[in-house]
Amino acid sequence: MKLNQQTLEGNWNEIKGKLHERWGELTNDDLQKARGSVDQLVGMIQKKTGEARDKVEQYLGEVTSNGATGVSKVAEAVRSYAGSAAESFGDARGRAGDAMRGGYSQTERMVQQRPIESLAVGFGAGLITGVVLGLVMRSR
Repeated sequence: MKLNQQTLEGNWNEIKGKLHERWGELTNDDLQKARGSVDQLVGMIQKKTGEARDKVEQYLGEVTSNGATGVSKVAEAVRSYAGSAAESFGDARGRAGDAMRGGYSQTERMVQQRPIESLAVGFGAGLITGVVLGLVMRSR
């Protein structure tokens, strides 16, 4: 992977840590001066360490491709989790729909088997709801 300024800026903290691990003679000031420019960073590392330019560029490419791989792994994990969450939500929605249909069928059978009791329960529930709403409206 060819290192560019955007990759350098996006993964700067990780890259800086890896550079300190590899070349301990690099100071934070050195790295801060070269932060925005790939060419300055490579040149500064060459000057401080005596390492060949192609070796420095190769190492930076490895560091940034490993960082990109880590980001892609995290992104894949997030996509996988979102997919399983959507699947779980779909399952729960299906179960809730089944339960609602079952409750509706059970209520329908109850009304057919006991129409008078069902009418009395419906009337009582309506009456209680009306009284509660009347009290709420009066208190305003």
